[in-house]
Amino acid sequence: MSGPDASPIDALILALPETAGSALYGMVDVLAATGTLWRELVGERAGPRLIAPRIVSRSRKPFRCGNGIPVSPELAIANASAPEILILPELWLAPTDDLHERYDDLKDWIRQCYRTGSTIYTACSGSILLAATGLLDGREATSHWGYQDLFRKSFPSVRFNPAPNLVIADPSARIVTAGGTTSWHDLALHIISRHCSPGEALRIAKVYLLKWHSEGQLPYAGLVRRQPHADSMVRRAEDWLEVHFREAHAVAGVVAACGVPERSLKRRFKIATGSTLMEHVQNLRVEEAKRLLENDNASADEIAAIVGYENTAFFRRLFKRCTGLTPSAYRRMFQPPPGGRATHHAAIAS
Repeated sequence: MSGPDASPIDALILALPETAGSALYGMVDVLAATGTLWRELVGERAGPRLIAPRIVSRSRKPFRCGNGIPVSPELAIANASAPEILILPELWLAPTDDLHERYDDLKDWIRQCYRTGSTIYTACSGSILLAATGLLDGREATSHWGYQDLFRKSFPSVRFNPAPNLVIADPSARIVTAGGTTSWHDLALHIISRHCSPGEALRIAKVYLLKWHSEGQLPYAGLVRRQPHADSMVRRAEDWLEVHFREAHAVAGVVAACGVPERSLKRRFKIATGSTLMEHVQNLRVEEAKRLLENDNASADEIAAIVGYENTAFFRRLFKRCTGLTPSAYRRMFQPPPGGRATHHAAIAS
């Protein structure tokens, strides 16, 4: 905690060519405003800045990060001592890019910072870099839901959880990972609340109109993703289910369509995709239900029947488990308002 006469908390924010500029500079802007901006806006006496964020990189040479945004680092890792706070913001990485072959010097520096006492925070895909250091081994972590297969394959010792916005990885709370993209908002508020005060975090949230995503990441996650694999039989099963997933006995149907023993297909499907056949069918049905809730006025019970569930209570439980929301809450969150852009586009198309 910062007292009235204390120096600002030293917070280093890592920047790389893969860094997302919005997360980098958004974090700099929000943290730099702690202790001052609210007071200025409401006419109170100026107070001290509570956090001093600085950009650190592998060298001080200017470069451009994601989407060509210019970055001029204030520090190089070779000359930067371990800060109280180290933040690894979002990186533009492919869903298969695990960073195993890059940035060995940087990984060493991050490990040294942790050993020396830094508290490390990651936003979105910044947790991939942290995982590549080994500091997440045996620990729970989150990131953007789109990277869960990368974690499963490249970092199997990390207990990846795609649902929450924030995950505290260790008992000392010195490693905290945040979920996808704009979850850096949640991370910034958490940092301010923890290192300054909850009241200051609330004031910053009001100034910047930052929303705490209490619903987590599940409502935004895509449940069905085509995995790269070489099993032609599994690919045939995936293609068949895309058309027939609404059928009452879809699993039995795909086994018959593929002409192989059920046990063999289930085993190969799990190995190739990471999901069971039944999980894949359920994900396809929930994705279709989400689409209908976003674009149709049918009731939840009607949608349950459309996607293949006679037992509407089971459908509602499954939907809540997969998305974190009830069907009605999901519709309220994602269905376009009457007369909104989606309605306007639909009218033009007709």
